[in-house]
Amino acid sequence: MTDQIPINVTFDADDLSSAVELACRAPSLHNSQPWRWDYEAGMLRLYADHGRVGRHTDSTGREVILSCGAVLDHLQVASAFYGWRTIVDRCPERGEDDYLASISFQRADAVTEHEKALGEAISLRRTDRLAFAAPDPWAELRQLLGTVIDGTGIDLDIIDDNGRPALAEVSRRTEQYRLDDASYRYELLWWAGRSRVDDGLPTGALPSRAEASRVDIGRDFPTYRLGNRRSQMDNDRSKVLVLSTYDDSRDNTLRCGEVLSRVLLECTAAGFATCTLTHMIEVHDSREMLRHITGRQSEPQVLVRIGRAPENSPVAARTPRRAVDDILHIH
Repeated sequence: MTDQIPINVTFDADDLSSAVELACRAPSLHNSQPWRWDYEAGMLRLYADHGRVGRHTDSTGREVILSCGAVLDHLQVASAFYGWRTIVDRCPERGEDDYLASISFQRADAVTEHEKALGEAISLRRTDRLAFAAPDPWAELRQLLGTVIDGTGIDLDIIDDNGRPALAEVSRRTEQYRLDDASYRYELLWWAGRSRVDDGLPTGALPSRAEASRVDIGRDFPTYRLGNRRSQMDNDRSKVLVLSTYDDSRDNTLRCGEVLSRVLLECTAAGFATCTLTHMIEVHDSREMLRHITGRQSEPQVLVRIGRAPENSPVAARTPRRAVDDILHIH
């Protein structure tokens, strides 16, 4: 499609930087933030940056596209929060594999309360790797999730207590399989637990060994911290979502990332805690086992644990982000 530029745009550099900076709070593999933005003549373009993610973790490049889908939806939410309506052209035909979307803007008539709540949820959302209480009231949350998924073309499966042991076994086997993969372990060490200024996972974002032992579905991160947060919880009681697509095409993976973003933000706005999981997607045999658990022929792309964090649980510090000047180029 040809880029169409609305004639009534007055999107100045400060507005643009604010929207992009907020959008880039989106989740990404190991907080790698594998994206860049280019703005010219009223059009914002999103590009994938595959060089920021190690090939031993994301060998197919799917998680880069998934992360870019999440930041694309965050950009739409952030723009609405600041009073702008977005027109998105996904995966434009320009012969550039890394060129994922173009976004143009029009001033909105008003900002709804729901748009405000989602915009505020961007800053509140955390990837919480500790144990959760059950996501009650479940009926209301299930209805909300159905609303988010409806019409997107993304398949949603919910793994309840009956399917939990099988899913936990897939998670355990995945980590066991990669235990002796030195290249993968090195990449994990590079991103996790280091004192990095603008990316990666700081120690406070990772669980201690005691904390990780209560969560049966999760990536095995190096543990540098001590502590026993939420010691009153003997095990994780979250429900687990699986988001799947018809195939692994760039377009479908990008859209799945957008749906992932909206699920996380809607859950955050409703007071639920979330943790995104992709380690089982990275290993072919594990992915096939996930497909068996869901009973679908479609391709599982990402999992999300959803539950409640205890009311007295301290709020985790925000993970760092790259400076907006490093990722946004304004012509």
